[in-house]
Amino acid sequence: MDALTRMRCFIQVVDSKGFSAAARDMGRSKALVSKYVSELEDELGVRLLNRTTRQVSLTEVGESYYKEASEILLRIDDLQASVQSSHHEIRGRLRVSAPRSMGDKLLNSAMMEFLAKHPDVVLDLRLEDRFVDLVEEGFDVAVRVTQLEDSSLIARKIAPFQTVVCASPEALEKFGVPNTPADLANRPCIIDTNYRYKQNWVFDVHGERQVVTVNGPLEVNSAAAVCEAAVLGLGFIRTPLFFVSDYIEDGRLLVVLQDYEEPLKGIYAVYPHRRHLTVKVRAFVDFLVDWYAARRKLQVEA
Repeated sequence: MDALTRMRCFIQVVDSKGFSAAARDMGRSKALVSKYVSELEDELGVRLLNRTTRQVSLTEVGESYYKEASEILLRIDDLQASVQSSHHEIRGRLRVSAPRSMGDKLLNSAMMEFLAKHPDVVLDLRLEDRFVDLVEEGFDVAVRVTQLEDSSLIARKIAPFQTVVCASPEALEKFGVPNTPADLANRPCIIDTNYRYKQNWVFDVHGERQVVTVNGPLEVNSAAAVCEAAVLGLGFIRTPLFFVSDYIEDGRLLVVLQDYEEPLKGIYAVYPHRRHLTVKVRAFVDFLVDWYAARRKLQVEA
């Protein structure tokens, strides 16, 4: 039994959250999966998993090994898939999830160009302002503009993105220009409820994380509505830069508190499977990376 097979069994146990589920997912017996993981631990001379009758959990060294092993296996699978891809056609149904406002603002053009380039692909694009369960709902890939926390998902960074606080010139004249993030607590703010922290806006103040709780006349789960409210002078907004780049360029919105923004995050293509990534998904993700790279206006320098 080679080391890669033992490694794959260990990764699958963690991703499936147990030996029984891992055995089902891999089409092997539970006893065999357990044997491979035990052999891996014996070979390394460390315990990777804490086992009880009801669940398994990673040890501290196991968590570190899991992250490194995941990257190794992903690179191996990517290498194999890239070699094989020249012998497969890009075709079939591709189910993609993305935020509605991002689709309206950015993705529609990219999607149309991808379809024009690959006419044998049938695109099923779902624009929804919620986090979908990729496995449960049968999506091939999701485009997300947030930090990733689910270790069972694989993500590839498509482009950097930055959030900004901005308001109309009329709002700044009426309510005053905030000098620090704390000043926003006393000014009307438009709250996008799709934003991860909702009314709790997070800033970087002299290298320390500061949370400012804001309030205002509108709470809405639509980035387009948030931007419209800001342009009309109803208050300050916090939103990804690419949502408001046009408004900023034509002067309808002005950026404030730029020195207090958190470090750059990213726009990610997220997919659920570590193994056998289909050619159509790989081609789609590669296309998005190139498409965004060619449009520097939509990005900020890392």
